[in-house]
Amino acid sequence: MKHAVDAPPAAADATVADRATLAALQHRFHATIAEVDPAAAVPWCGRWRVRHLVVHLARIHHWAAGQACRRQETPLGRGPFVLDELYATQAAELRETLAGLDPDAPAWTLDDSRVVRFWHRRQVHETLVHLWDLRTAGGLPLDVPAALWADTVDEVVHVMHPRQVRLGRAAAPPLRVRLVAMDADRTWTVHAADDAPAAPVAEVAGPAASLALLLWGRTTADDPHLVVTGDRSAARATVGGALTP
Repeated sequence: MKHAVDAPPAAADATVADRATLAALQHRFHATIAEVDPAAAVPWCGRWRVRHLVVHLARIHHWAAGQACRRQETPLGRGPFVLDELYATQAAELRETLAGLDPDAPAWTLDDSRVVRFWHRRQVHETLVHLWDLRTAGGLPLDVPAALWADTVDEVVHVMHPRQVRLGRAAAPPLRVRLVAMDADRTWTVHAADDAPAAPVAEVAGPAASLALLLWGRTTADDPHLVVTGDRSAARATVGGALTP
């Protein structure tokens, strides 16, 4: 099968889509809060309970709104919080902030783009991953398009993981590993050291959602939805590292 490699949508179209997608994901997250026990464990996030997850995403939305308009955010305090009210308020703040800014206006970002549109995409994927966390902690399914999960993978490969390496939080893998999203017709090569051999030594293939969850530490290369070929130890070492914060 032939795969399209690293082909992001046009910037303007992507910004419009990201804004609508963010609102939809935030709505689903807010609606799910009432369906899940706030004391339920979120084991792939250390010792977190659902209440910690909700407060975390609310804080991240608040912080991202400040980053987008280049203003230090006012701390939200330690709580206790009414979870659904806190989340609704901070989700709305982020949406309204982004809607009021030119996507090409200067912003504080995690990459070298330095423009507001960065936060449209970044908060889509922050919300998507934590929506999965919330619904999975409550035993609830999550059905979103494969293309959205594929863009989550793309963001990790091209933004989040290179940033981890740049900040010294992770070493660049010495070998290259190819990722293949079979349901999205996309492939990527995980960021490697400059002197790494050009050819990937292993491939991890499967649904885009499983690849995204793998890169965000929600599953492992042994996930039954994933197929690893080639150097399995290199694949495990690469995708099991600190690719994300």
